[in-house]
Formats: sequence, structure tokens, C-alpha cells
Amino acid sequence: MPSNQPDVIFLVLDTQRVDRLSCYGYEKPTSPHIDTFAEGATRFKVAIAPGQWTIPSHASMFTGLYPSQHQMQQSYSVMPPHLKTLAERLQDGGYYTSAFCNNPLVGVINNGLRRGFYSFLNYSGLLSSRPNQAGIPSSFLDKYRQLFKRIVAKALNQVQDAFARSDWLLSLSFTPLMVPLWQTALSFKGNTRKSLDDAAQLLIERKGVKANQPVFTFINLMGTHMPYHPPREYIEKFAPNVLKDRDAQTYLRRFNSDVYGWLAPLMGALGDQQKETLDSMYDAEVAAQDVQVGHFLEQLKQAGRLENTYVVVCADHGEHLGEKQLIGHSLSIYNELVQVPLIIHDPNDIINRGTVRDDVVSTRCLFHTVLSATGLATPEEAELSLEHSNTSKTLEEVDPEHCVYAEAITPQNVLNLIQKRQPELISQHACDQTRRAVWVGNHKLIETAQNPPELYDVQDDPNESLDLSEIFPEMVESLQDSLSAFSQDADQHRALYSQARATGFDDPEVRRRLKDLGYLEE
Repeated sequence: MPSNQPDVIFLVLDTQRVDRLSCYGYEKPTSPHIDTFAEGATRFKVAIAPGQWTIPSHASMFTGLYPSQHQMQQSYSVMPPHLKTLAERLQDGGYYTSAFCNNPLVGVINNGLRRGFYSFLNYSGLLSSRPNQAGIPSSFLDKYRQLFKRIVAKALNQVQDAFARSDWLLSLSFTPLMVPLWQTALSFKGNTRKSLDDAAQLLIERKGVKANQPVFTFINLMGTHMPYHPPREYIEKFAPNVLKDRDAQTYLRRFNSDVYGWLAPLMGALGDQQKETLDSMYDAEVAAQDVQVGHFLEQLKQAGRLENTYVVVCADHGEHLGEKQLIGHSLSIYNELVQVPLIIHDPNDIINRGTVRDDVVSTRCLFHTVLSATGLATPEEAELSLEHSNTSKTLEEVDPEHCVYAEAITPQNVLNLIQKRQPELISQHACDQTRRAVWVGNHKLIETAQNPPELYDVQDDPNESLDLSEIFPEMVESLQDSLSAFSQDADQHRALYSQARATGFDDPEVRRRLKDLGYLEE
């Protein structure tokens, strides 16, 4: 085992748009603390998430694979048992592995994303976890309290799993009467301050951690996820229009309680006032979370812990706020969703601090990068580390293995809801079609099953407003060849995955769930 391994912090700012951080050029001062952190780190200008929503993106960061390879693409997906996660690899390498998670899709649903963590604390769900980092009850009574808590937590997790897997329960939970109840009961966005304070406490005090044992800490924050309820001081600074305008307040209340509206395409473009309301409230959430992140990093700095800590700050995906008649992060593969912030502080790399990398990189390679930084990567994995630049830079250098890809498959439960409520939107927005994109240099090609391809110069046109596919047909053809090779590889992995799942296919509980999901006939 390598000596002097650094602590590792893997901080995911869930649903954080890259273009709303001031260190990425946003004109409003939404992120002064993250900006300061970026000054002493490496900032990646064009980082691409492999998937457009939580589960596939986290699974890619945890395995180093694209969504079609690990097949974690639905709310009911389970991590294949033969894949070792980043936490499992680090645990095998001697790390104390810990998680402080505010997203129920990662920390509550039993889908395998928690594998490899010695301690996994949830701050969302019907029953949030409490730190017990030493792993030892303090008294005889505490032992039975812990047992009771585990029993209740198991029952409640089964309830939450049922909501993730049942279209009927999911539809019920989206009714106007139920939304305020579950948002409160589930602590939907968790507790940013407490999760960061608990993480800092572990990293500084190291209770339950062996002497000289390095710590891997995964943190997921949900501050910028819908619904929008930032503290008033941030509304005053970034969204004063909402405080002054009753129409804006009415729209916001309706928006915050309309969960279906976070998932489905819009019937038409947002009005200027509605767009301004969403933009400004999102900015307020970004700024409020930035302060909490800054406090967390300052705690570690004052304690001297950042001197030997490898820190990754990134996002799993972004968010549509009305652009292209889309809301949320269910459907598209445009930059609003898949281009994400990525900032890495390497305590051993003094020379490159404060630098900006402008090559296109995939956040799936964070798996290889962290393993490389901790001395636990294989030679093949080290080659995919972000320390190296492996991506194709020009069309003359196109190598399908070194291109960056992203995939978007609409979650089946979302697709079912749209089919029931607004079926016409499915064909209008190709909701039921797989989307894939490839980046080479400044250009990005999007393919959506049977729809015409879309080609964009994402450096000169980051908002993807001018489709160049008819102007540069040869470029389209070249990039389509790369996507075709990628798709063939995806099909091979899908076949392997199906075989891996087949051993438990006859289990009565598995078959019942498949029937519930409509995959098996009675």
C-alpha cells in the first residue's frame, strides 16, 4: 500500500450549472468562496457529465464507465455486482470511506451506490442518519436504540424504494396535496450545513479512524436543486424582484409545488417574468450554498487538514431553467445539463495551482483520477486520469476511444407520467428516444435516434443556438462514425449486463417488481 496517501474529498454540488458560478464567467457574484478555492486549484473549463441526471452520472463517477456500460440509467437500476466502486477500491486500499449525502437517489434507495462506504450518513429521507463515526454505541441503552433505528430505517427505505419503482405511487406523490408533505417529511434537499459540519468533524477529529489512516469523504449537496427556498438575505441580494412582485411570488409558489412541471417539457417558452424569477431564485440558492462550502473549506484550512487533502469539487449535472422549452434535468443533452463545473486541488501539484484547463474532459475519469492520486490505479487506469490529456483535439485526430461522450435516456417513470398527462409532448420533444453526444475540439454532435443530427461549435456558441449540421456535412459524418463505434460498444456492455442480472430473474420478489414496472405480463 502506498505511504503518505492524501485524504480525499469528493464534493458533488448536485444540479449546479457551470454558467452560474462567477469563477466560470458569470457576471453576478454568486460564488466568491468557490472562486477563492479555484484560485489555488486547477479549474476545468469544459467538463462533461456522462449522464444528464443523478443516478447515471454518479454511477459513472463511481465506476469510471459510461451509463450504457454500467447500465445505471433508471430509478430502479441496481449497480452490477461485478463492478467495484470507487469507495470499494479505496477501502481495499486502506482508506476509511465515509459519505455525507443529501440526495435520496444516492443515499436512500438501495441501488448499490452506497457500496464500499464504512460510514454512509443520509440527510434526506424519512429518517436521517446521525454520526456514529466510531461505530461503537456509548451505552447498553444506545445499543438497543441503534437496533430500533436500523429496523425503522429499513422499513422506511423499503417505502421509499417502492416510490422509486412504482409509477402509481410516484404519480400520487406529485399531486399538489402530497408535494408539500413529502418535501417536508423527506427533507428533500437534506441539510447542507449539518452534512458539511459532520464531514469537517470527521476529517479534523478523526474519531473511529485508525492512526495514520487516510480518509475518503464523499459529500453530495442539494442546495441548488428545486424547489427554491433560499434564505431571505440571498433573495434580497439576487432576487429582489420576487419580494416586490406578487405575480412572481404566485408563480414561484405554484412552481415549487408542481413536481411534474420539473420533469416535463414546456408547452411554450417561459414569459420574461417567469424566466427572471427562476433565474434569480436559482442564483440565490447558488450563493447560499457557496457560503456553506466556503465555511467547510475554511474549517479544514484552519485545522491544517487541506495541506494533505486531494479535493474534487464538481457537479453531477446542471439544470434547464426554461431554455429550449425545457425545465429540470430529465430529457436533454444540451450544455445546460451536461457541461458541469470541475475544480481539483492537488496538494502535491504546486506548479499548476490557479491554472485553467481548456481541453474537453469527462467526469467519469474522476474515478481514474482519484485512484491515480492515491496510488491505487492500475497502469491502464492511470492513463485515463485527468492528469493526462487523452481527448481528441481536432477532426484530423479523431480517435473514438479518446473522444468524450454523454448519454441521455429519459427515466422510465418520468416518461410514463408524460405519457399519461401530455402524450403529445413525447413526439414533439422526442422524449422516448436515446440521445448521445460526442465532443471533439470545439465541436459537439448530438444524435437523437431517428431525429436529424445537431452540430454546434460550443466555444463560439455555448448556448447551442446555431445548428451547423447542414453547413459542415463532412464533419457530421466523421463524428457520427465515432458515435457509431461508441454505440456498438454500448450494445456489447448491455448484453453482458443482461447476463449478469439473469441469475436472479426467477426470484419471486424480482418477478413481482418486474410485473409492477410493466416488464412482465401476468
